[in-house]
Amino acid sequence: MGTVFCFALMALAISFFLPQKWTSSSVITPAERTQLVPLNTLIAKVQVLGVDINVDSASIFNLFIKKFNSSVMLEEFVKSSPQLMSQFDGVDVEPAELYRAVVAVSEKMKAVDDASNKKEPTTPYHSWTLSFTGPQSEETQSILAGYMKFVADKVVKQTMSNINETVAMKIQVEKQRLELDRAKLEYEKETKIKRLNYSLQVAKAAGINKPVYSNGQTIKDDPDFSVTLGTDGINKKLEIEKAMSDVSELNAEILNREYRLKKIEQLNIQNVQFPVVNYQLSPSLPVKKDGPGKSLIVLLAALLGGMIGGGVVLFQHARESRVAPRLFEEKTA
Repeated sequence: MGTVFCFALMALAISFFLPQKWTSSSVITPAERTQLVPLNTLIAKVQVLGVDINVDSASIFNLFIKKFNSSVMLEEFVKSSPQLMSQFDGVDVEPAELYRAVVAVSEKMKAVDDASNKKEPTTPYHSWTLSFTGPQSEETQSILAGYMKFVADKVVKQTMSNINETVAMKIQVEKQRLELDRAKLEYEKETKIKRLNYSLQVAKAAGINKPVYSNGQTIKDDPDFSVTLGTDGINKKLEIEKAMSDVSELNAEILNREYRLKKIEQLNIQNVQFPVVNYQLSPSLPVKKDGPGKSLIVLLAALLGGMIGGGVVLFQHARESRVAPRLFEEKTA
């Protein structure tokens, strides 16, 4: 009984010095369509102008999980968190010490796909459970919530940056394409003028001054240099072609593309704030610490003490039972 009491007392004392572990958890799913209305409105405004942007709730959610599991992102969060940086002495923190702290935090920051947990019942939606384990209950909740907000802000910033870069790239591509198409039209104009000059020489040589169809005449036109307009018609067409300063003024496709490019350049893409994930469970405040409680530790220690105490008693009893007959034999002899 003394051994049992000593073991129980020692276990109770040790339980007060054991490190405390509290786990805050959060369950998230991809953002709902109604939550992304501002972003979808912006994307629709850009896509109608021919800019291809592939952004949806699934891609945003995957980017969030990717950044949440990133060690680089976690290190950046630790550096920007006064709550975590206050644990270091002094202003200048050694890289090795900071690296160890980031590794320690990353081991306690978990992201688990609920679909991979076969023990849980299946749900009609895809969810992830994010958790963080720390020495204090409120601090654990605060760090998890802060890190999730930090990552979400980074996702929003990168999404908007990707949209702006896509629009800027579209503008550059359209400008280069228009430049090439204008050069093509210029070459076509020069070629057309040369052909008309050659056609004019052929028409003069053939003595065709008026359009052939206006006189009721029918001839087989030259396949390379048309003369059916006659010298008068060819001269007028040459005059019109040379007078056109803008080669695109008779090209509806080029005019439409230039108008669309102008509208794209006039786009004012402002930073849109939108939720990255949908919370099924916000970062929880732990109410029960991890690991066995004090009562369980004391009970196990008492059982261990009872086993050791019982073993000692049985050993002593066995030894005495073997020694007693030997002493009796010596006395009788």
